[in-house]
Amino acid sequence: MGLAQLTETALFRGIAPGEAEKMLDCLGAERRRYPKGAQIYRTGETVSALGMVLSGRALIESIDLWGSAAVLDSVGPGQIFGEAYACVPGEPLMVDVTAAEAAEVLFLRMDRVLQTCADACGFHSRLIRNLLTISAQKNLTLSRKILHTSAKSIRGRLLSYLSDQAIHSGSRSFTIPFDRQRLADYLNVDRSALSNELSKMRREGLLRVRKNHFELLDAADGRGS
Repeated sequence: MGLAQLTETALFRGIAPGEAEKMLDCLGAERRRYPKGAQIYRTGETVSALGMVLSGRALIESIDLWGSAAVLDSVGPGQIFGEAYACVPGEPLMVDVTAAEAAEVLFLRMDRVLQTCADACGFHSRLIRNLLTISAQKNLTLSRKILHTSAKSIRGRLLSYLSDQAIHSGSRSFTIPFDRQRLADYLNVDRSALSNELSKMRREGLLRVRKNHFELLDAADGRGS
């Protein structure tokens, strides 16, 4: 995704074509490229800019002192990250942001985003409203993760997550944004145990799975609690 497609993103939605690029100087924009595996933001850092992924994908992870990772989100082209921390000056990051693949990121200074400049561009207020909407949506995403990981059993967590993915895709056949390890991290379960449970569900005729593509075949019963 290039800068010409900014108006296709949630942050710049409703802003006239051409105006978004004109706003970039006002917003203190900076573009950076990252190879796969590079850390974009590190736990403990303080940040003053939100990031928008232009290409590639970034993972937001919580990593403890023993190296165990819990995936909180997967951020693709047009999506943003770091805005909550950038809104609170001096607040240290509780997460790492890592390039899951080669990525290009556009950074926007939060102080410039939240306060209109002397030129008072007419679309700035729309940008702020869009940011508020995105923040609300992210709160819902976090609520979903809490819901998906509230079941005690691995099957219960899988059923909750896969059902939600099917509802949002509008189909029983869908692709998730995680590989097997990242799905295990997201659901806070062991990868081998997750793979074993998926194999059981496949043998029971509940689903088909090929890499990160799933097809739900039946209404599953025996939900874990």
